[in-house]
Amino acid sequence: MKQSVKMIVGNWKMNGLAASLGEAEAVRDTLAGQPTAHRVGLCLPATLIAQAAWRLKGGSVEIGGQDCHAEASGAFTGSVSAGMLKDAGASLVIVGHSERRAGFGESDADVAAKVEAALRAGLEPIVCVGETLEQRDAGRAVEVVTAQVAGSLPESLRGRDFAVAYEPVWAIGTGRTPTVEQVAEMHAAIRAALVEGLGATTTPILYGGSVNPRNAAELLSVAEVGGALVGGASLKADDFLAIVRAA
Repeated sequence: MKQSVKMIVGNWKMNGLAASLGEAEAVRDTLAGQPTAHRVGLCLPATLIAQAAWRLKGGSVEIGGQDCHAEASGAFTGSVSAGMLKDAGASLVIVGHSERRAGFGESDADVAAKVEAALRAGLEPIVCVGETLEQRDAGRAVEVVTAQVAGSLPESLRGRDFAVAYEPVWAIGTGRTPTVEQVAEMHAAIRAALVEGLGATTTPILYGGSVNPRNAAELLSVAEVGGALVGGASLKADDFLAIVRAA
């Protein structure tokens, strides 16, 4: 199924200072003059969320966080809760990004707990799944990813607004992308897992992995690709807007 309304979300990762919000404002201003039917969001460093929510207020760009703690509050120095993100002005949050899973040892159960926290705070979670190059070369890509879907998406998501982002880990920041056939196979498998587990027939499945203005149109035209999770290309308004237009 090719979805007519797609979700294009930028993930700035650990990049950006207050001066960088001019790029976010440029996205907002362009979309005000040239509206899109698609949902557009920017997941920013926690330090920028409140400023962005204030400076982009009234526009169509949704603001999100890049991670949240599973607990609502407590002695977790340096962590940010889902409620704090919501209070700062966020409406979205990424959980289970491959960089969190690999670099911080987050398990499917950890991710599911963060999903629960996001829902309790009134945030819409974007749950990331994806395989490594070793897993793909071993012929286990679909097995690994569908297991992550089953383990990371709690039953409480049933009937709620959320998105899944498929990130082939080996394609993130490398400039490499899977073939259209590989993307189609994985997104179809994720849809089947979502339908089986949660009855989710319309939940957007975003593609994330070196999405850029040159490959966006082809990737976004694949069946069951309901949008994109954009990394480096979301840091510049012109590049990000080109991806939005490609949808």
